Amino acid sequence: MTRCPPSRCSSRREHGRPLGCGAMHGPDDAAVGRPLCAECYDYTGHVLWHAHASKLRDRFVIDVRRRLASSVGLVQSRFAEHARLSFARVAEYQKRAAVHVHTIVRLDGPAGLSDEPPAWGTVDRLTDAVRASAHWVQVGTPYSPAVGEVVLRWGVQLDVRRLRPDGDRPDDDAVAAYVAKYVTKGASETGAGTDHPLPTWHDIDMVPVSEHVRTLMRTCWRLGGLPEYEHLRLRAWAHTLGHRGHILTKSRAYSTTYAALRAERAHHMGHGGGQDDLPAQVADRHWRYVGSGHTPGAALIAAGIADDLAESRRLGVEAK
Repeated sequence: MTRCPPSRCSSRREHGRPLGCGAMHGPDDAAVGRPLCAECYDYTGHVLWHAHASKLRDRFVIDVRRRLASSVGLVQSRFAEHARLSFARVAEYQKRAAVHVHTIVRLDGPAGLSDEPPAWGTVDRLTDAVRASAHWVQVGTPYSPAVGEVVLRWGVQLDVRRLRPDGDRPDDDAVAAYVAKYVTKGASETGAGTDHPLPTWHDIDMVPVSEHVRTLMRTCWRLGGLPEYEHLRLRAWAHTLGHRGHILTKSRAYSTTYAALRAERAHHMGHGGGQDDLPAQVADRHWRYVGSGHTPGAALIAAGIADDLAESRRLGVEAK
């Protein structure tokens, strides 16, 4: 059980609801993550932040690299000759259905993973650059007569830690454990959004989500109808609450590429997983349509419905 933090102000909002909760909540309490006052909650800002999160991440990466270069007297265009900065990012949906970003930042020598970082590439210098960029970068939305112009930036909650196992430098196991923890948490614990697009406005009413999430989906749909936000394709991404892209992204040079992983998986599947004791597999590339129909259970239901309809028709004829 956890207690909601007390409010910083004892006054009440316009709609008569308190600013704080202060109650005890269990991990499965449906009230966790929902706004105290849905009428006051900034659903428009929530959706627009999701829609511009990738652009904000890109600016963050550029600014960290620029700050590192300037801190040691390098021109940014010559940074790649001295070091390589790479990122891996995990987008985690929190209980309040807002995306929380976990970023792994690594600094190597110019040759990449096998190259030691330069002498000036210390943890403290990298930490300072990350903190400064997280507080400084921002993205402005296009002006809208209905919304105005919204300036989006990272939140004030910033936690920078050195990622390492028992040794002095992070290794693959520590990074994999960190990423896997938040990928599984984001996918299974929040219930934010759905795994399929919502073609129409009425589909929003049918998805099994909380009213808070449903309102975010409706906000995506409404904003997606404004011409100034057409390029954001908010209606196409209403099922993810406006957030576009994969849950896990990374710099191309961070480690192996997704293309290499797909090729390795295809090789693994095509060769029986690398186990010689598995029986040979035959691939048949010629398919033909045989037919479709009910499953055994569905067939029983359909037969019952057909019997009911036949009986109704018989009774109708007798009544006439």
